[in-house]
Amino acid sequence: MKLLIQRMEEHARPENQAPMAAYMKDQFPFLGIKSVERRQISTPFIKEWKKTKIIDWDIVHSLWKMPQREYQYIACDYLRAMQKYLRPHDLASFETLITTKSWWDSIDALVKTIGYLTLQYPEVKETMRTWSRESNIWLARTAILHQLGLKAETDIQLLEEVIKTNLGSNEFFINKAIGWALREYAKTDSQWVIHFLLTYREELHPLSWREANKHLKVQ
Repeated sequence: MKLLIQRMEEHARPENQAPMAAYMKDQFPFLGIKSVERRQISTPFIKEWKKTKIIDWDIVHSLWKMPQREYQYIACDYLRAMQKYLRPHDLASFETLITTKSWWDSIDALVKTIGYLTLQYPEVKETMRTWSRESNIWLARTAILHQLGLKAETDIQLLEEVIKTNLGSNEFFINKAIGWALREYAKTDSQWVIHFLLTYREELHPLSWREANKHLKVQ
């Protein structure tokens, strides 16, 4: 870990720090290392960590505690690289990540890894249902988005349920997520999404409708 931090600090880009922080509404400080260079630095470390074939949550939590945002991105990349070693009990650790240093960037970097876990272990879907009802918007957003990219493997009953649970929300990040989840699934089954839009037209927030309907053009 010390060597990774040393490498990251050596590649800090002061000229990028303020713009990158501003893009995230100044929620976190940055080293100023953009994604391509960050992955060039972190990939050899992740490859070495993978050799254990066991997820080292101490590494993840150590990265999560670092002040600069790039370290949380590395933690997300590591978990994605190790996703086949995830087990249902790891959801407790994911919940800690989701509810700590929370912002859309870390949530969106974790959702597909969690989606992979639910695909391998269907019992995890119950946790997604629970999260969809949470007052913590980041847990609810994760529940809405975790099936992104699953295409034909999407559990449409679960997708409908977690979205319906959050209809009527005035929270931007929830309504944006609803629209994104529907727009993504429309690439697989546009008729299902059109039916959903028409069924819940009055309950969908205008933002959710616009996002979901971007390519469908439902009147």
